[in-house]
Amino acid sequence: MRAPTIIPPDCAVRRSTTTHHLLSDASLPAYRQQMRQAVDAVTEAIAAADRPFSGVVPADLRPLVESIDLDAPLDSMPDALQEVRELYLRDAVYFHSPRYAAHLNCPVAIPAVVAEAVLSAVNSSLDTWDQSAGATLIEQRLVRWTAARIGFGAGADGVFTSGGSLSNLQGLLMARNNAVEAKGLVGLASLPEKLAPLRIFASTSAHFTVEKSAGLLGLGADAVVQVPADPHRRMRIDALEAALAAHADAGLVPMAVVATAGTTDYGSVDPLAGIAALCHRYGAWLHVDAAYGGGLLVSHRHRALLDGIEHADSVTVDYHKTFFQPVSSSAVIVRDATMLRHVTLHADYLNPEGGENPNQVDKSLQTTRRFDALKLWLTLRTIGADGIGDMLDDVIDLARATAEELRQDPSFELAAPVQLSTVVFRLLPTGWDDDTRVDRLNARIRKSLFAAGDAVIAGTTLHGRSYLKFTFLNPATTLEDVRAILAAIRSAADPMILEGGPRG
Repeated sequence: MRAPTIIPPDCAVRRSTTTHHLLSDASLPAYRQQMRQAVDAVTEAIAAADRPFSGVVPADLRPLVESIDLDAPLDSMPDALQEVRELYLRDAVYFHSPRYAAHLNCPVAIPAVVAEAVLSAVNSSLDTWDQSAGATLIEQRLVRWTAARIGFGAGADGVFTSGGSLSNLQGLLMARNNAVEAKGLVGLASLPEKLAPLRIFASTSAHFTVEKSAGLLGLGADAVVQVPADPHRRMRIDALEAALAAHADAGLVPMAVVATAGTTDYGSVDPLAGIAALCHRYGAWLHVDAAYGGGLLVSHRHRALLDGIEHADSVTVDYHKTFFQPVSSSAVIVRDATMLRHVTLHADYLNPEGGENPNQVDKSLQTTRRFDALKLWLTLRTIGADGIGDMLDDVIDLARATAEELRQDPSFELAAPVQLSTVVFRLLPTGWDDDTRVDRLNARIRKSLFAAGDAVIAGTTLHGRSYLKFTFLNPATTLEDVRAILAAIRSAADPMILEGGPRG
């Protein structure tokens, strides 16, 4: 028999001498001081940011980051924060700037920032009750609140996720497993051979995560049937009906239709009621990607754009877009709570079968999850749903006013009518009939503005041509700010136009 290992008394327990760095009773005075210093640093940086971007390029900033010796701590929070100012805050892209109008990034509600500090300090994990307690109930309450706003009944449920990509993936995973189950093929064994006939239908303007999800779900991107869009960049009902009929006649299974309520490029909202009717006829799961348009659930003037969403089987909502929450804060909501069984697996060490306490991990693709619901909760309890709705209505109205400005200027061309807060357009100088030259001009304009840092706008393509894009999510942005950005666009373009246009 092997002799037992004897641990010398002086080696039995060795305690770290740096536990004062952990958040505990003993460290509370230091925590308070460091939090004040951090808040002051961020507040000063935001106050000092007089434009959305500094114009820094990677070649200038990378050497500074690479020069830091991560094995040589500074041992001083003020020194560390000063380093953060130089490496990050000084050159951050500030979404709160009225002249940031590029992507689906929002300035954040102050109550949500406060909630970030609370949830990060407590560090709850939203997988099981014994790691979160009241946090579980708050998340569940917000899920039910969102479901009610959608128009779902008492049988609805859902779960918070890290973002629209994961929410879309979970919605389509449930659709896939539901389709397989409907064919009498229950379980995940020998799954690949069951998936070959499954098809997903989405518009040509749908988010790229539809194809990505198809690949992750074992269907392959070829399983996604692209349905043509109308001039408003919305899914065409007649084209969807024809595609569903053709694939059904070929013996293929319409697993799901993904309708988009707020496309990333155009802010267009598919005709949800008509799509829902076709899904019912063909037995297809309807997933509505409302990552962008979800804020319409609290809109006072534009809620009708979501008419028909109540017929969906699952819905993605990104609170970190049109609910003005910090990243990350999203949810997938299902009309029938029993469909969440398609993502449930039990582990004795985590969520054994028959447990009496609520476990959110039963509904989620993630295990460890942050208490992101607290941000929306604190926002609703201080600003209220009406306050959020007012801010969203303001940016939608701004987008429509911007489109009218562009319509009245013959040097600009709109790509599509405005629905939400996105405006897609291009500068089209008089007499320029060479699309390649126009493409180069608009691409150079965007780069020029970003390099100067006075305004940040986005770009996209339509029918292979280059366009510029405004995405408004800042209620503080005014039409005067927009006019200033348009003036900057013209100023950036003038030298190129005078020299006959960019040629390379």
